[in-house]
Amino acid sequence: MAEVSLAGAPAFADPAAYVRAQGDGTAMLDLIVENIHCPACVPRIEGAVRDLPGVIEARVNLTTRRLHLAWRPGTTDALALVKAVTAKGYRLAPYDPLELARGADREGRYLLRALSVAGFAAANVMLLSVSVWSGLATDMGPATRMLFHWISAAIALPAIAYAGQPFFASALEALRAGRLNMEVPISLAVLLAAAMSLAETLRGGDYVYFDAAVMLLFFLLVGRYLDLRVRDKARSAAENLMLLRAVAAQVVAADGSRRALPIAEVEAGMRVFVAPGECIPVDGRILAGNSDIDTSLVTGESLPRAAGLGGEVFAGTLNLGGALEIEVGAAGESTVLADIVRLMENAGQVRGAHVRLAERAARIYAPGVHMVAAATFLGWFAFGGLGWQDSLLIAVSVLIITCPCALGLAVPAVQVAAVGRLLRRGVLVKSGDALERLAQADTVVFDKTGTLTTGQPRLTGGETIAEADLRLAASIAASSRHPLAQALCRAAGPGVAALPEVREEPGLGLAATVAGAEMRLGNRAWCGLDAADGETGGSELWLTGPGRAPLRFGFRDTLRPDAAAVVAWLKQRGLQVEILSGDRAPAVREVARALDIDRWSGECRPAGKIARLEALKAQGRRVLMAGDGLNDAPALAAAFVSVSPAQAADISRTAADMVIQGEGLAPLSEALRVARVARRLVLQNFGLALAYNILAVPFAAAGLVTPLIAALAMSASSLAVTLNALRLNAIQRNARP
Repeated sequence: MAEVSLAGAPAFADPAAYVRAQGDGTAMLDLIVENIHCPACVPRIEGAVRDLPGVIEARVNLTTRRLHLAWRPGTTDALALVKAVTAKGYRLAPYDPLELARGADREGRYLLRALSVAGFAAANVMLLSVSVWSGLATDMGPATRMLFHWISAAIALPAIAYAGQPFFASALEALRAGRLNMEVPISLAVLLAAAMSLAETLRGGDYVYFDAAVMLLFFLLVGRYLDLRVRDKARSAAENLMLLRAVAAQVVAADGSRRALPIAEVEAGMRVFVAPGECIPVDGRILAGNSDIDTSLVTGESLPRAAGLGGEVFAGTLNLGGALEIEVGAAGESTVLADIVRLMENAGQVRGAHVRLAERAARIYAPGVHMVAAATFLGWFAFGGLGWQDSLLIAVSVLIITCPCALGLAVPAVQVAAVGRLLRRGVLVKSGDALERLAQADTVVFDKTGTLTTGQPRLTGGETIAEADLRLAASIAASSRHPLAQALCRAAGPGVAALPEVREEPGLGLAATVAGAEMRLGNRAWCGLDAADGETGGSELWLTGPGRAPLRFGFRDTLRPDAAAVVAWLKQRGLQVEILSGDRAPAVREVARALDIDRWSGECRPAGKIARLEALKAQGRRVLMAGDGLNDAPALAAAFVSVSPAQAADISRTAADMVIQGEGLAPLSEALRVARVARRLVLQNFGLALAYNILAVPFAAAGLVTPLIAALAMSASSLAVTLNALRLNAIQRNARP
């Protein structure tokens, strides 16, 4: 079996065992990058494999450390892709959400131990240093001062060797791979301070800097630990979804017995048992039992929904009521929950204009900071009148303080917080830069049916129709799947039997023989009636037959419950709103009047919708398109940014940048609100990072900042950016539609 390994890293067994073959002939592999910390690593890892033959996609998510690869088998293989990444100095492991959570916990515990060691050493060395720097040890004589220096060395050097491992190991791996990362200047600064202090101790010098070295590590570890915890909090929504995926399922055998089976071994067609209170482990349909299902963690719906025989259920939802027996439709990585997790992670690592700017800055950081530090040392030593020790100490401060962490975290920290919040509010962000574009939208174009309305017509004026006539029409309609026929059956209530030998004429209506006479249920022309005078906005069916007056059944498509409030909210915030619908003009006009939308168009073909979007684009408008039907997919793809309801056609959900869950439109206004706040926070983060570097570097180069202050400032800048991003979670949902 082939193995991929790095010096000092455990071997990674044949990655081909973890490859997933796709229905379109491509292959996919998901891995964890164990030693990625810096945003500059993202383009470096992706670039290592993106240009290999046959590679379709290579994407790294910094927050979850997930590397997603897709390629065409036959042109390359998993082993070649993994070797390309490990050659850059990165450790890889098979992707496992549970192992990811355990790994983060292990890293947190290790950082705490290192932090404790560094803190203990710093406190004790500082006590000795106070005596030396205050002159007390000098008054006691050179021998006492030397003793204090050696005691400081005995405490500091082992502490540095242990507590500095997170930085030293990463820097060594980068140098072995022929690259630089943010840990290289940090490690260089710590080692230079320690080595300079040891040299001064050996030659009997007056001052050493062991206190600076260990305090530097202490502050760096404080910053890294807090950054780890804050980012864990920011990505908790994605990880919580991962943890919803069951590790085992109770599979029901043919004889009715049950046995626990790992979820990876569960296959489509099997039957699984889910007890009350348990999380449903698979996607499938109910074979036996009735229950209420809590879908809030997956769909955003706050109220449980009833599920009975034949109903669909999804992995990650909670069985609240009775026991269920489910036929497996999909399990593991094929479930809807797995798709949501992948889409959310894809969105978390954006490639918008802001993040591209941050990545370019991070890439030039390492060589730039080394040049600045070298120039600072040479300037002070050659022209500043300082000795090599003091000049080196100033250069060390420059190495420490010029860190790109704040700049690199400016966008991802906000993006992760925003995507996580929206997921909890019922919005699934699919496209990487969707929020960046959504924040710039100034025009909203709605489709009507299924977007502003529920897409489920209902009978109007049913109280004026005789029950016998209603049940007769419903018995004819029961043989059809047409939405109006189904609405008629719902209005008639249960217990209506379908008539035999009903003939359906597509686009026209239904015909059946009742008491030897042909009855027709359909449109005006099919039923032999004249064109309508003063046609109403709603849809209609007519029932006709020999010896009876034509009977009209009128239907209205119900508006979504919060459609009017959402439209009003959008208009209050300066967005232009209009409707483009393929439905009949009277129906569109009625909805537009109900929602107070001035501009609308009916009977629009897909090409007409695209033409209208292009016209708006020519006017300088940035259009948010919301639609659900097959005919909306081209417009969704052509719009500046797009959204589709969860109930939409598959092709529309695929084309859209975002999918909103639930029955209302409120998630749309929430997405727009969050996107605008996220853009403001990103700009604030850029300002914070820029201001930090503009102020900090000159102070350090001028010799006004000690290594201790530099370490504290560097950690504080990263935490300030991340905590500012998390302010997004404090947005109040005021004026909620």
